[in-house]
Amino acid sequence: MTARIDMGADGSGNPVHMDLEELLATRLLVQGNSGSGKSHLLRRLLEGSAGLVQQVVIDPEGDFVSLSDAFGHVTIEAAEYSLADVARIGARIREHRASVVLNLEGLELDGQMRCAAALLGALFDAPREHWYPALVVVDEAQVFAPAGAGEVSDEARRASLGAMTNLMCRGRKRGLAGVIATQRLAKLAKNVAAEASNFLMGRTFLDIDMQRAADLLGMERRQAEVIRDLERGRFLALGPAISRRPVSICIGAVTTAARSASPTLVPLPLSTAAGMEDLLFAPATDEAPPPAPPAPVPAADIIRSLAAPTLPNVPTAPVAGPEQQEAVIAEVLAELVAEGASQPPASLFQDFQLRCRMRGVAAALDMAAFARRVALARAGIGDPEAWKEAIALGACLPDEMLAPFLALACAARRGEACPDDATLAALYGTSSTGRARRMLAFIEEKGLVVCRTDLAGKRSVTLPHLGWTTAAAVPDPSTPSRLARIDARPRRSASGR
Repeated sequence: MTARIDMGADGSGNPVHMDLEELLATRLLVQGNSGSGKSHLLRRLLEGSAGLVQQVVIDPEGDFVSLSDAFGHVTIEAAEYSLADVARIGARIREHRASVVLNLEGLELDGQMRCAAALLGALFDAPREHWYPALVVVDEAQVFAPAGAGEVSDEARRASLGAMTNLMCRGRKRGLAGVIATQRLAKLAKNVAAEASNFLMGRTFLDIDMQRAADLLGMERRQAEVIRDLERGRFLALGPAISRRPVSICIGAVTTAARSASPTLVPLPLSTAAGMEDLLFAPATDEAPPPAPPAPVPAADIIRSLAAPTLPNVPTAPVAGPEQQEAVIAEVLAELVAEGASQPPASLFQDFQLRCRMRGVAAALDMAAFARRVALARAGIGDPEAWKEAIALGACLPDEMLAPFLALACAARRGEACPDDATLAALYGTSSTGRARRMLAFIEEKGLVVCRTDLAGKRSVTLPHLGWTTAAAVPDPSTPSRLARIDARPRRSASGR
């Protein structure tokens, strides 16, 4: 089916037609300053193609909602829906081939861009079985595809520009024919404008816009001045859907009208200055009188209220009894030791205080007392009173050496095997067995312990002040003892070979 839309007449009075099928395949760009007749041109195109092809109009000013009464377009008031609702409506538009007008009036610029991006994205992402031909008309396209960053958020600008790029660059295969109108080509993204093959250039005055319009129309630069002299409603047209050579078109009449008509002169009201003052400053009749201001509060009352503020009643936190606090402290210390307690001392102390407060014990220990209690817990000492002599001996050592020393004291008192280097290193807060051996040498230099190593390479530790001695054990179990190495040597036969 071939459809030709009468757009108006050329300079000789001959009608100029728009080939609708060619337009669907090649897209259209309209440019003209405000008041040049762009909206009138779009309305002529929409009225001429109504009933022949599905139409989707992105209307930032609410100028095209009047199409609903005359041609049955569905008006979508964007301010009444969320972005998810607009996207869902967009999918149904393609499925049911409905002609709609998306009225963005009443939204801020950021909201207009997001809403247009949601609708265009839904049209573009429709399933293949819904790829019916549709004219997608975008008025004031420089708003939705700006050439540079503006006052809107980067997220809204990227979403809107991406949707417009998809419409003009990739929409043809999905049946979407973009028809975009802009006041200035310089403000429109170049990759969006470059995809149009049909052009209708109206009156414009800036040199940069005239030169770009002349380039698109294939005119020489010296001929660009004619664009400045175009009358309102007259456009220079070029493209496969209109004419292979530039032609001047005077757009024909339309049957519908925009709600916002162009301003015209009307007589001023006949009123004197005094009468106008009475109208402007007359008291409102339907409004309640403003409430009387509250009585001032004396300064003394304000000072008293600030000095003694009333606070809401806060429920009292549970507090453990004196007999329970020590049990809670021991329980928390055992938990920390069981979990490894590999945190820095300050973080470990903060964790300890938090756990105690959660169980009703506040300000249980200070940092020094906490370090000693952690050392006792790591050494396996549950009753400090039973080990007060060993604790008194270890008081001259740094805090980080107290746990290894008490572990040696516990093993010596119980007659257990001497802890190996790896165990002492873990209690010392390191993984280096060399540091553990240097620590043990430091404690021996202090005179607190005496270390002996027998011929088999086993080590025993004695606490001379207390008379306790550990059982001998290999310091590094991963290394065989000296006797084991001797036993492992190959023995000669009785013949001496």
